[in-house]
Amino acid sequence: MHTLVFLSIRQVLQCQSAACQALPLLPRELFPLLFKVAFMDKKTVVLRELVHTWPFPLLSFQQLLQECAHCSRALLQERPSTESMQAVILGLTARLHTTEGEAGTQPFCRKHALRVLDMTGLLDDGVEQDPGTMSMWDCTAAVARTCIAQQQGRSAEHGPAPVPVEVRVDLRVNRASYAFLREALRSSLGSPLRLCCRDLRAEDLPMRNTVALLQLLDAGCLRRVDLRFNNLGLRGLSVIIPHVARFQQLASLRLHYVHGDSRQPSVDGEDNFRYFLAQMGRFTCLRELSMGSSLLSGRLDQLLSTLQSPLESLELAFCALVPEDLRFLARSSHAAHLKKLDLSGNDLSGSQLTPFQGLLQAAGATLLHLELTECQLADVQLLATLPTLTRCANLRYLGLYGNPLSIAGLKELLRDSVVQAELRTVVHPFPVDCYEGLPWPPPASVLLEASINEEKFARVEAELHQLLLASGRAHVLWTTDIYGRLAADYFSL
Repeated sequence: MHTLVFLSIRQVLQCQSAACQALPLLPRELFPLLFKVAFMDKKTVVLRELVHTWPFPLLSFQQLLQECAHCSRALLQERPSTESMQAVILGLTARLHTTEGEAGTQPFCRKHALRVLDMTGLLDDGVEQDPGTMSMWDCTAAVARTCIAQQQGRSAEHGPAPVPVEVRVDLRVNRASYAFLREALRSSLGSPLRLCCRDLRAEDLPMRNTVALLQLLDAGCLRRVDLRFNNLGLRGLSVIIPHVARFQQLASLRLHYVHGDSRQPSVDGEDNFRYFLAQMGRFTCLRELSMGSSLLSGRLDQLLSTLQSPLESLELAFCALVPEDLRFLARSSHAAHLKKLDLSGNDLSGSQLTPFQGLLQAAGATLLHLELTECQLADVQLLATLPTLTRCANLRYLGLYGNPLSIAGLKELLRDSVVQAELRTVVHPFPVDCYEGLPWPPPASVLLEASINEEKFARVEAELHQLLLASGRAHVLWTTDIYGRLAADYFSL
């Protein structure tokens, strides 16, 4: 239920022109809620003026668009509307055309106050695309073009400099957006509009372009580097990693397709791997490491031993891990600090099962998020692991999609997991009972692609729901939707 203050503000904003005229007369304390209501209801004229006259040093999306005492709607968990985002950017542009002298003539000197516009924390691109919302790619482009336009405008003008504003953003870049983003970062150097990147995600970007962007980023702002679909290999990574290692505040590093095959080593490959390890040892604040689809068989000890501090999030999906890797991880200092662990795509059904159970036992006190998609876990392996798994008392999320589990196995998991009071989401596979003519053991590709008997599965869902109700666990979501419930971000744990 909305508060009376919220409802009053919503009514005030019905006439946007009158609301804009009233802004100088309103208490500063109302501005945060004014912003949230205007953003939510797409009152773009008011939203632009709010940014233009913001009376505080900081305007933070994460603070203003979260669930609050006045409104339970958390706008950060939704993709922002294009209209509202454009209004914020237009308001920022208007501020930048206000000089120091003009700012002093404004009521309460409001135009002089804003120093930081923090637009980080917006929902990233999802599966469903809504033309009325702005994706992170679009947001990156819009902010970048504002930087470029501002610098071009300043070059053509002469007079007092505008009040400087630092804009904090999460940047998404690919081949198509690289050129203008690089220009925007160059333009913001020494500009009144200073672009500060918090999280950088570069997709399918050539090595030289990745290096060029890293060289332009502020070392004091960056907390995450995420390089996706770049197929760097060890040679490419050895070129990029020293440029990443200069960011001493970096907390999250996400790399993919780093291949160093210990079964067929080469001199160059070994040299590159040793150089990569040496650079990894430079990080002092690293808490999350993702090495998805990297061949790390028998080399996990070399990688993790170089790190200066224990990790809290470790993603090793499709890394061809062997028992020795899991044993090392269980004995390492990292295990007792892990909040998030992703072992998807590693076969845990054979000789890896016992080391995996040891790892669960070592991480049980801290683990919040466990992803085991496509790990070849059938009923026998799951049942053997349940005593250890259910002792992970703080676990909130369990991902088991793509494993060959039966209806009986899922029911046993549901019954045993009742003791896990913090558990909120279980992403489970379609039971093998619901497939027709399934080979055994079924490859993950078959489980992901073969058609299921919808009628059988509907009955299974109904049974699971009744079991949840009977155990007083109706609030726990059991689902097969791996896209609707994306893995929790480390920084949100």
